[in-house]
Amino acid sequence: MKNDLEKLSKLIRYYILTSTTEAGSGHPSSSLSAVDLMTALMFGGHFKTDLDNPESSNNDRLIFSKGHASPLFYALYVAAGKVSEKELLTLRKFGSCLEGHPTMEFPYTEVPTGSLGQGLSVGAGMALNAKVDKLSYNTFVLLGDSEMAEGSVWEAMQLASYYKLNNLVGILDCNRLGQRGETMHGHDVAKYQKKCEAFGWQTMVVDGHNMGEILKAYEQASLSVDKPVMIIARTLKGKGVSVLEDKDGKHGVALKREELEVAIKELGEVNKSVVGEIEKPEESENRRIGESEIGHMQFTNYLKEKFVATRKAYGNALTNLVEVDNRVIVLDAETSNSTYADMVKKNHPEKFFEMYIAEQNMVGVALGFSRRGKIPFVSTFAAFLTRAYDQIRMSALAQSNIKFIGSHAGVSIGEDGSSQMGLEEIAMFRALPETVVLYPSDAVSTEKLVFEAVKHKGNVYIQTTRKEASIIYNNEEKFEIGGSKTIKSSASDVATVIGAGVTLHEALGAYEELKKEGINIRVIDLYSIKPLDLETLKKAAQETKIVITVEDNHHEGGIAEAVLYGLNDLIGISVKFKALSVKKIPHSGKPEELLAFEEIDKNAIIKVIKKLWTEI
Repeated sequence: MKNDLEKLSKLIRYYILTSTTEAGSGHPSSSLSAVDLMTALMFGGHFKTDLDNPESSNNDRLIFSKGHASPLFYALYVAAGKVSEKELLTLRKFGSCLEGHPTMEFPYTEVPTGSLGQGLSVGAGMALNAKVDKLSYNTFVLLGDSEMAEGSVWEAMQLASYYKLNNLVGILDCNRLGQRGETMHGHDVAKYQKKCEAFGWQTMVVDGHNMGEILKAYEQASLSVDKPVMIIARTLKGKGVSVLEDKDGKHGVALKREELEVAIKELGEVNKSVVGEIEKPEESENRRIGESEIGHMQFTNYLKEKFVATRKAYGNALTNLVEVDNRVIVLDAETSNSTYADMVKKNHPEKFFEMYIAEQNMVGVALGFSRRGKIPFVSTFAAFLTRAYDQIRMSALAQSNIKFIGSHAGVSIGEDGSSQMGLEEIAMFRALPETVVLYPSDAVSTEKLVFEAVKHKGNVYIQTTRKEASIIYNNEEKFEIGGSKTIKSSASDVATVIGAGVTLHEALGAYEELKKEGINIRVIDLYSIKPLDLETLKKAAQETKIVITVEDNHHEGGIAEAVLYGLNDLIGISVKFKALSVKKIPHSGKPEELLAFEEIDKNAIIKVIKKLWTEI
């Protein structure tokens, strides 16, 4: 076996060098350091997968957290006979699935990587999924020593040991050199070992270019009973090529053609006929993951209640949902008694995973679950999702199916103050490709939209509020993604007021006050902010000539800009537009005081309507 692996390592090095030189860019040195580690894993009998069915539910999973080593990643599948050498030479070219960092275009990519420090969290999610589904697959994550400076790595480390994920193996390619100069600990592998053990991991230190040591480490890792395993490998960046090996300043540098010729001679004879064989899992399944029929969901009857916070309605909906869809799981960052995700924890503890106050890792774990067919509902205070934005951004690139719930949004949370007020999240999620943004205003619409979210394949953000809100809708009301509700309208409306969440209730208050003065306004519940109900908005704008948006979040990237973009051919030509939003740095205070301070309450709406109306 060892001799075959040595031949495969040499062949894979050859593929790395030729493909990056042909591309004229890439990261050959970072790839070369991990060749022996990955060759031993994939072709040494420790990685079990059905290459003809990459989505088979019991395949082992391999995540390249150091995504810049993609030349190695692709070369492994050339050596396995699943990618041709001709296709490999399209590396980094437009239209090729072999992109500069792994993406979902390549069928063996688990998740897109390249933003460092995220792969271990995803691996933890996949390992947790195996425990939930009682599957025997293992998850392997290749890490670079540079990314060990990322806090998200250590968030994942502590959670993996807490949940005793003995089916998770990290492989640390400790090659000493980062993008510029030496990494934090260089080749002092004992420091990495001490840190990993302090976080509750079983560790093994190996020479990352000694095939015998590497194989023995993988064998020992498979015997772990209740701990995740970190294999810490001392390697040399650019191993096997003198112009690159252990040389600073060679990160992301492809060899010139004349240098390639010398490097190939240094490798010695390369046997292109050798093909690496990968063992299949014992219990291989061909079913597609994530396939499930949603049962008939029960909705809470709110007819007897006057005021219910939308965050509480989210908890009710989630409790009902987990009973009818076995794909749904719930993650929360130690805020579940405020987000009301704890209702699932109390009634269906097997569906609930505490992520503690580590939001970046929570999103990464959710992505791991999502890629294995689950539908994770991820909840915390809206403000705290901002610290996980990179992970959320990468989840969108992974074409994931995650439902993000941000509670305690806006200045209306009151006395807790500005640090707790989620004011940026609508803009944040609107900016992401193929991501739905919903903002329900009462308990009924919240439950209905949670159900719509789970039916939608793709990422969804639902914003909920702390403040109790009156019930607007009856239980028979239907809601759909991309819709809106015109709550108040008449033929004599002088303006359209568009609100969502707390501000919709302020708009309704303004409606009642103005009606007493004989002034009619149209009120629209813009519960779907992305996508927009443009047909309804344009009709209202043309009929009333005045459009006012009111939002309990920042103007930049929020509801106003979404509406302006949709009505850009009308605004300023035949329609007057005014945006009311949070423009001042808020303070602690009562909700009504803060809404007035930011000029987004019913009195501010009335003032603007009267001013614009007199100007027509």
